[in-house]
Amino acid sequence: MNTGLARTSAAAGVLAVVLWILGIVVTNTMSDKIPHDPTDQQLLAWIQGNSNSILFGGWFFMLGCLAFVWFAAALRDRLVAAEGGTAMFSSLAFAGAAISAGFGMLTQAGDVGAAIDKDNISAATAGTMHHVSDMFFVCAELAVILFFLGTAIVSLQTRVLPKWWAFFAILLAIVLVIGPIGWAALIFGLPIWTLGTTWLLLRPTPAGRRTMEPATS
Repeated sequence: MNTGLARTSAAAGVLAVVLWILGIVVTNTMSDKIPHDPTDQQLLAWIQGNSNSILFGGWFFMLGCLAFVWFAAALRDRLVAAEGGTAMFSSLAFAGAAISAGFGMLTQAGDVGAAIDKDNISAATAGTMHHVSDMFFVCAELAVILFFLGTAIVSLQTRVLPKWWAFFAILLAIVLVIGPIGWAALIFGLPIWTLGTTWLLLRPTPAGRRTMEPATS
């Protein structure tokens, strides 16, 4: 990262996490509680009665996904400088982050779209748009595996990030592969890893380590 703007862009990781949390809080605490195992009619009533909180909460969350892509671009800049060559694994990591962010936005898009068109949709449509978020969540969960593994590989080869942090990323990737518990790595692991990586990227770098050289075999 050669410019101040490029370096401080890593702080977008903090913004992403803040917006994700804000979006979830607004949607879930400023609206009525969704009944357990709701019917389509109950979902439609929930959307019609809480459209503002759904819209604002979903919007904040989706902006957080955009901030995450910005953070991933700043991280890719550091990874590419360290990896050199074709930067295959750096590109893989960024692709995984971008794909996951796209699916993350889609997890909110169904309820947001239903809230916008709340007076003109059927109960069946409202139910479908709400439940389809589960499909997009699974896609986001799988895509972020590439982000963790690509970053971990470059870090282990070049020490651009500490080895212990790379192993933490690998651990998260392994958990993501395990369907029944993978959701935890996405909901909790990704924000924690994003905040930690932001700190690692923004901390002062010793003069002797400012130029990262690709590891040689």
